[in-house]
Amino acid sequence: MDAKTVRNIFEKLPSKRKQVLLRVLAGESKAKIALDICDGSEDAVQQNLRQLYKDFQLRDERERKLPGLIALFANFKAVGIENWEEMVDKNPTQASYMEFAVYKHDDWVGRETLIEELTKKVRGSCRVLLLVGLTGIGKTALAERVVEELRGDWREHRENFEDEKKVSDFASVALQWLEKWGESVPKDDRKPEQLLRLLVKHLCENRCLILMDSMEYLLTENNEDEWGDFADEWWGKFFVSFLAESDCQSRFILTSQDFPSKFEKAECDRYENLWHCQLLRGLERSEQIALFQKAELDGDIQSPHNPLGVIGEVYDGHPLALRTIAGEIKGSYGGKVRAYWKDNSRYIEEVKEAIDEARNQGIVKGDEDRWQLASYTKVLRRKVKERIDKTFERLKNDVYDAYLLLCTASIYRCDVKEKWWLINLEDEGYSEKQQQDAMQTLRDRYLVEDGGIDDEDNRLVGQHNLIRSVAIAHRLILP
Repeated sequence: MDAKTVRNIFEKLPSKRKQVLLRVLAGESKAKIALDICDGSEDAVQQNLRQLYKDFQLRDERERKLPGLIALFANFKAVGIENWEEMVDKNPTQASYMEFAVYKHDDWVGRETLIEELTKKVRGSCRVLLLVGLTGIGKTALAERVVEELRGDWREHRENFEDEKKVSDFASVALQWLEKWGESVPKDDRKPEQLLRLLVKHLCENRCLILMDSMEYLLTENNEDEWGDFADEWWGKFFVSFLAESDCQSRFILTSQDFPSKFEKAECDRYENLWHCQLLRGLERSEQIALFQKAELDGDIQSPHNPLGVIGEVYDGHPLALRTIAGEIKGSYGGKVRAYWKDNSRYIEEVKEAIDEARNQGIVKGDEDRWQLASYTKVLRRKVKERIDKTFERLKNDVYDAYLLLCTASIYRCDVKEKWWLINLEDEGYSEKQQQDAMQTLRDRYLVEDGGIDDEDNRLVGQHNLIRSVAIAHRLILP
């Protein structure tokens, strides 16, 4: 739903329902709203809310709560609702929540030790926390979870770069930030180098906590055919200057599917104690159990024979996929795991059997495999496959050699020698350098997983099962 649609629906709301919505967005309690405009009836407030969920097409069960409604309007602050900024300013706690809308407290499971470690780093000397990993692995949610732990110590701001229509050059973003934070920037001081100086000065003197989401959209290839450089060089210069300051009160949390190579180069490497890169992987077994328990699914979830254990294994603990499946079981199957398993087990068991064959019998190639982990139901296609497909399309457009390598290597069911991967490009006539560059691109985008070193000192690499599922489909349509 775009901003125009949100605005149109808002304007057509009945007067009382509109008042309820505005009071909710302003952070007022149901009790106060009931007292002021619903004759003291909280049931009437709830009835209006239920209708608002329908008005704004919040059909998904997880969205039918206040956070879903708040998040919708947080995404479209520019719809022009009168007194929006005043409403937000009245309740800074609510405003902060609306800035960070992906993480949901009631649904959160696991990673508590990691959260504690990362929070401690940000409160300490770490000025830039970089969270990386494949799509849907929980980078944004973890970032927001860390923000919640830090809340109250900093003024919060969020910037998401996934919207390609949004300006993303350093000068434009820096100017927007400075003006939003009350800084007056004369027209003569709006060149990148001047804005950089002003922004760094403001960040050093004020306690700002900035979440920059989907940073991969700021990255590109540089003149040395290396992926991961900033498309606008001023972003790189900014982070170097920010880290170089002797004292700074502000902090950045960055999320990205790709690693920004600037942080590995000499200018940033010398400040390695001031930034930290954290790779996210799937949920551990205990965390998977906690996730399914939160969804209130039936049966003994902790039993090794429970289908949910198999689902967690074949999806490598991928949070988005597991939450999607749990939501589908609860919504479409009334929480009955075995009913879901009866309809869908063949797709999951095929993958489990292939994994077992690779581990136990050494059958590592699966040329005829047709895994459908990301697409066997409509919900999975919409919530999981579309996101991974988007990652594949970016890779195809940005670095075709790496895309070809990822697709052709989908014949492997498990970790294999890196040279087995590279031979797929060698057979296509690619040079050794091109092969190595393609592999490095996949590493920088976290689309391959290092499997350690074998007994013959060969480096092993593999694919996440979800990535392989989509890569197989792409391989079948390669020219």
